[in-house]
Amino acid sequence: MDNRPVIVGIGSIQQKGNYESLDEALTLMDIATKEALKDSTNKNIKNYIEEIHIPKGYWRYRDPGRWIANKNNFKDVKTSVYKIGVLQQSLLNSCCNKILNKEIGAGLIVGGEARYKLLLSQIKNKDFKEIELNENPNFYIKAKDDIHLDEEKAELGMMAVGYYAILESAFRYNKNISIRNQLDYVAGMYAYFSEVASKNKDAWADNPLDANEIKNISEKNSFQAFPYNKYHCTSWNVNQSAAIIVCSEKIADDLDIPQEKRVYPLASSENNHMIGTLQRPKLFEQHGMQLAAKYIIEICQKLKIKPNFYDLYSCFPVAVQMFAESLNLNDYKKFTITGGMSFAGGPLNSYVLHSLAKMVSKIRESKDSTGIVTGVSGMMTKQSYAILSNNPLMSFTHKDFTDFAAKKEKPVEISSLRDGTGIVIGYTILNKSGGKYKVVIFINSSDSKRKLITSDDMSIIKSMENEEWVGKKVYFKENQLVS
Repeated sequence: MDNRPVIVGIGSIQQKGNYESLDEALTLMDIATKEALKDSTNKNIKNYIEEIHIPKGYWRYRDPGRWIANKNNFKDVKTSVYKIGVLQQSLLNSCCNKILNKEIGAGLIVGGEARYKLLLSQIKNKDFKEIELNENPNFYIKAKDDIHLDEEKAELGMMAVGYYAILESAFRYNKNISIRNQLDYVAGMYAYFSEVASKNKDAWADNPLDANEIKNISEKNSFQAFPYNKYHCTSWNVNQSAAIIVCSEKIADDLDIPQEKRVYPLASSENNHMIGTLQRPKLFEQHGMQLAAKYIIEICQKLKIKPNFYDLYSCFPVAVQMFAESLNLNDYKKFTITGGMSFAGGPLNSYVLHSLAKMVSKIRESKDSTGIVTGVSGMMTKQSYAILSNNPLMSFTHKDFTDFAAKKEKPVEISSLRDGTGIVIGYTILNKSGGKYKVVIFINSSDSKRKLITSDDMSIIKSMENEEWVGKKVYFKENQLVS
């Protein structure tokens, strides 16, 4: 099939060292692009690249794709920047669909971050300046909805850790697992992830950790939001970049790209149904996510394949567990090929590109192999799945379940009660300034709506660390938990 999309080149780079030896994100993306061009085995692939897709990072460049195109002598290229809130898998989907529809012959997907260099600049009191790129790309792609509710932002802020910690408590309760057992399980899982990362040349962490180092708070493993410590959280202070080249089968044939270099995206599914965390009917499960996973599972069954490799999105432990649950996976030794975002590195908005690049590399090493990569945007708001194989078992297909999910899953209304009762559906403990703590609690209130309440009572906070509060009936006054 001439217009079948196929991945033919990958590039992956990370930099460590002192401030002076590190590059900014733009240079990292250029290096990764050059690696991907070289990896394809035929430098003339650059003459067929018609689009460059880049997920927006922490950097300020307006159109890094144009700069990369000029640096590598690409001709007549259109550039797109995908803002935070858009699934990273969407970039691959866009390329594959356009190749399938004969709109383009080939595309480059590249992303990168240099937050480690930025961090060192702050520590060393250096003036970190990026190359100024002030012209806009051909296209800005952005999400339709805000991922936070005002009620959530007021108490949880903009950082993701508190939201995911609340989801973790709901997931734990739904699985009928005690706090202690869940802490032990997650610590064991992440210890294994760190071991995988230590053997991955592209990973950020060099040395494995044991379960106790992950579970116990320490100077290096600071408390973030109960039950999460630093080692449970994505590590975004990295200098990393990844690039992927996708082209049509015909172009791959014309350029004599070896079969062993070719990896085929077979199918992709996604859910973009936006519901704020507090308003979700079920904190531990989303209908659109289940539909997207079922679609991928059914394709595997139809093709009679059992995936050899998985890389489940791992910004926080609950994301991994929800993906594993949706794909009927039980053994955490199957959950990652990178080592996860805590240890392999979690560049702000481009980890899925690293995951895809590593998956392509793994699939190339094994005959008749397939792999599944998953992705997330927002507070476990949107989810994606993709199957890749070194055999063209089917033409690329893509399914978006957003509309299906929207018909089934409606946001729960926010309660206006200031005093009343409710049932806890999720909670976390946050570290405030000055060594003080507060607990943020989501409840089903007595008016069958949703409510966010808080408390800074240390006796309650201590209890919540050891005793399960999800499922408990509570009382609140002026939006504060009453003991």
